[in-house]
Amino acid sequence: MYVLITVLIFIVCVLLVLIVLVQNSKGGGLASNFQSSNQIMGVRKTTDFLEKATWVLAGSLLVLSIMGSAFIPREGAMLERSRVQDQIENAVDPTQVPNFPTTVPDVNDETPAPAAGDTSN
Repeated sequence: MYVLITVLIFIVCVLLVLIVLVQNSKGGGLASNFQSSNQIMGVRKTTDFLEKATWVLAGSLLVLSIMGSAFIPREGAMLERSRVQDQIENAVDPTQVPNFPTTVPDVNDETPAPAAGDTSN
């Protein structure tokens, strides 16, 4: 569904660009080609059609954009979010004060290490 809406958005965008390029703010554009008096569509009818087409295409682009944002596939989004969340939780803070041991180890609990030259095992 998302791909269909995306394709429709691209088609509407191309049509909207073409309609806007055909228009001329001073009454020219496509309307200037219909200056003959025996044409079916006169200058006023052409500009009305182009204006209505512009509004319809702009409205459809708005509706399709909202629909497209609603149908974005989100299956992989949770997996990616969890990876990012794991990286955030496991990150080391460079401004953190080091955690040194605060207790002195008990000397009686440790067995002395053998001397370097002692092979009496």
